[in-house]
Amino acid sequence: MKSKYVILASVILISASTFAQKDQIKAAEKALKNGNSAEANSFLMQAEPLLSNATEAEKAQYNFVKGNTLLDLASKNVDADANQSEAAKAFKDVISIEKASGKPKYSEPASASLLTIKNKLINSAIEEGTNKNYSLAASKLYAAYELDTTDLEKLYYAANYAVNGKDYDAALNYYLELKTKKFTGEGEAFYAVNKESKKEESFNTKQERDIFVKGGSHESPRDEKIPSKKGEIYKNIALILIEKGKTEEAKAAITEAVAENPDDTNLLLSEADIYLKANDLVTYKKKITAVLEKNPDNADLIFNLGVISYNNKELVEAEKFYTRVIAINPKYANAYLNLAILKLDAEKGLIDKMNKLSTSTSDMKKYDVLKKQRDDVFKSAIPYLIKVVELDENNIEASKTLLNVYNALEMMAEAKELKAKIKK
Repeated sequence: MKSKYVILASVILISASTFAQKDQIKAAEKALKNGNSAEANSFLMQAEPLLSNATEAEKAQYNFVKGNTLLDLASKNVDADANQSEAAKAFKDVISIEKASGKPKYSEPASASLLTIKNKLINSAIEEGTNKNYSLAASKLYAAYELDTTDLEKLYYAANYAVNGKDYDAALNYYLELKTKKFTGEGEAFYAVNKESKKEESFNTKQERDIFVKGGSHESPRDEKIPSKKGEIYKNIALILIEKGKTEEAKAAITEAVAENPDDTNLLLSEADIYLKANDLVTYKKKITAVLEKNPDNADLIFNLGVISYNNKELVEAEKFYTRVIAINPKYANAYLNLAILKLDAEKGLIDKMNKLSTSTSDMKKYDVLKKQRDDVFKSAIPYLIKVVELDENNIEASKTLLNVYNALEMMAEAKELKAKIKK
């Protein structure tokens, strides 16, 4: 008989706690309705220890009220970030509980609240990024991604912010997750011009854009292909590994990517870039040459080969590459500049020889020969320097170098004209 009384007492205790819990949740709902979220939170804290005996429906209700309470506190700037984060967890718990029970009551408004939180996090992240608080922007975008793990684009931008904030550990984790989930970012973007503002606007889908165009509010629709970001992601993984001193892991990572996508030009470029960052110029040149076979008119690649050849003292090869760049793109200012530098490099050797000569008659004759050679060097650089100044008026260094050349050749009229332009 005594055991029966014990069981009966336990039932009574459980029933009493259940009633207390319900009363506290109702009290929290009432306080929240009256705008007193702090009081509502106090009631919820009292109810929390009793949740182990609650039904699934009661747990869902508790979490829904908790989410709304914390979200209201966040909106009042009471531990905004922390309360917003906890609110998101509560709403996710609501959806999880009701999905398991098969009795959705609060899931729809909970999902709407999660979307609100996600948008707030995104807007806040953009603001932090604008203010160059990159690490904070990255963490907020990652939090937005955690609310909807199908939105891999937010994870991609979180990784980019983390790189800008030099938080390489976080960035690497984000990029590796993107790699695991096979994110490419490839797709299409849809645009149309708003007739009233005259500005081009983007739309989520082609259908949405076409509705506005047919409605007459927009015009000039256009579609734009969004290229794959896969090469960039693999490249950044490798670059971060190099930054962390893990060069061999970096090479392995990019080689793996290229093996899976041998025709992806961006990946091939990324692979070459890794060897450049690792200062393995021989392999870099081989990789770039292989890419050029598929992209023979890529001026940037050819220019890079020119730089590599110049650094390796392969001056004839460097000149060929720079000249080839200009043939492809006559407005490539840096190619003209590097050609001028390449030409002017010969001056130093001539100056060294001139300085070693004496004032004897024979040495003076040698001096005159060397001076003519030096003048020829200056003259050979002039067309390239003029072109740089024409293409890039803000390149003060190129203008000053050209001015020095004019003065050395005693081209006073040209020097005077150029000096007046520099002062402007």
